[in-house]
Amino acid sequence: MFKDPKLVFALITIAIVWGTTFLGIRIAVETIPPWFVAGLRQFLAAIILLIILIFSKNLQWIGWKNFGNQIVLASLMLIVANGMTTVAEKHLTSSLASLISATSPLAVFILSIFFSLQKFTIRGLIGVLLGFSGILFIFKDGLQDLLNPEYRMGVIFMFFAICGWAFGTIYTKKINHIPQNISLNLFYQFAFAGVIQIIFGFMFTDEINVSTWSSTSILATLYLAVFGSVITFFAFHFALKKITPTQISVLSYVNTIIAIFLGWLILDEEISLPFIIATVLIICGVFITNYKPGMFKRS
Repeated sequence: MFKDPKLVFALITIAIVWGTTFLGIRIAVETIPPWFVAGLRQFLAAIILLIILIFSKNLQWIGWKNFGNQIVLASLMLIVANGMTTVAEKHLTSSLASLISATSPLAVFILSIFFSLQKFTIRGLIGVLLGFSGILFIFKDGLQDLLNPEYRMGVIFMFFAICGWAFGTIYTKKINHIPQNISLNLFYQFAFAGVIQIIFGFMFTDEINVSTWSSTSILATLYLAVFGSVITFFAFHFALKKITPTQISVLSYVNTIIAIFLGWLILDEEISLPFIIATVLIICGVFITNYKPGMFKRS
């Protein structure tokens, strides 16, 4: 793995940039309705890729079968996973959202067993129990917070987001999806997700007043489009051609730590001792669940 400089660069990009996107989303949704943040992010990403594809003369029809695969992936990983995370961060801190999101590899592991893509192991069970004990640790002293409708909806949206990402990963495994033209496939994904999410923005936003959108939120949305979507999703799909989804899932540890640190540093989000303990439990649980001998070697 570490002998391929392009792969290493892609993995570093995924680890760092996706860690910053939780902060970017939290800043963006301060003044821009969440579904518009998600939709504009994906739509702008689609425009950027469209320009690249036109100038490189690679814009073409991908065929109905591949198009169908891209629609499914866009629905699960962009509309549900990314969209629901964006909506959730309207009600949750970026640190909490990132920590809940870190449990997605556990959901992937459970679904992999259910769909006979992975065998049940005692080690896996220990990892899942450890990870979910971290989730319980987060809420053990804050169950009263769940009585707050907005906070409760934020938590529910995050678990929908986890399910979307997990099913998207399983779908990728199930169809043995190895993207050939990454930019072309991502263009179709971003364009579809962007349009649907913008429609959701008009449907689920009570009052739309663009004049109230701050320049900081707009810049955060642009950052999410360029770095969080185009660059990092390209790196993610490039890495998928080289290594397994399980190997890439290790990066969720780095994403979480970066997101929590930035939330504390820039947004003054409180990081309590129980929160730190929960973080350690979840990261250890995910690692134990996904670890395999030789997993850090190039496949």
